[in-house]
Amino acid sequence: MLAIIAAVIFGLALLLDLANASLGVLDGGTLVVAGLLCLALHMAGVGAGARSFGFRRRRV
Repeated sequence: MLAIIAAVIFGLALLLDLANASLGVLDGGTLVVAGLLCLALHMAGVGAGARSFGFRRRRV
């Protein structure tokens, strides 16, 4: 999910850069940093949900 958010933020940063526009304090550089933060959190496994390990304990 964070990777999708990062892609949207990068797309918005690209559009702002191509249009030479700014959203007040949110310029292209700020959005790139926000996108990199989301990408780093995604790669670290944040927001991945619960993971199951696929093995069961067997009773002897």
